[in-house]
Amino acid sequence: MTEDMTGTPREQGSQWYDNEAGPLVRPYAMTGGRTRPGPTGVRFDLIALVTLDPGAPGVDDAPLGPEHRNLLDLCRPETQSVAELAAGADLPVGVVRVLLGDLLELGCVTVSRPVPPAQLPDERILREVIEGLRAL
Repeated sequence: MTEDMTGTPREQGSQWYDNEAGPLVRPYAMTGGRTRPGPTGVRFDLIALVTLDPGAPGVDDAPLGPEHRNLLDLCRPETQSVAELAAGADLPVGVVRVLLGDLLELGCVTVSRPVPPAQLPDERILREVIEGLRAL
């Protein structure tokens, strides 16, 4: 054991963890300094749905970091949105987007957009329907 600046005993190797703040690894260290997901330029909306690809190549053989593996573990039980993954992994959304870009390029996950709500009909059509109903 060593002591920190305040004289409090600390275990060896724990200089990267603060009891109140959590891990002291900066987000750019997790992404290798990248701020955009991969060369494909995919944009992950907060509501984009991420699913573990069942036909993915051997994930255990891929050179993945602990954050990548954590995201894969979160996707295993069910489809998750990007926002849910960020909350579950306790990582900033920007970091999660970059990591998901890596996973997408490796073929580990698939990303889909939720079905958009149907477009509302034209107001003119609605008025004609109302007038037709009143005429009955």
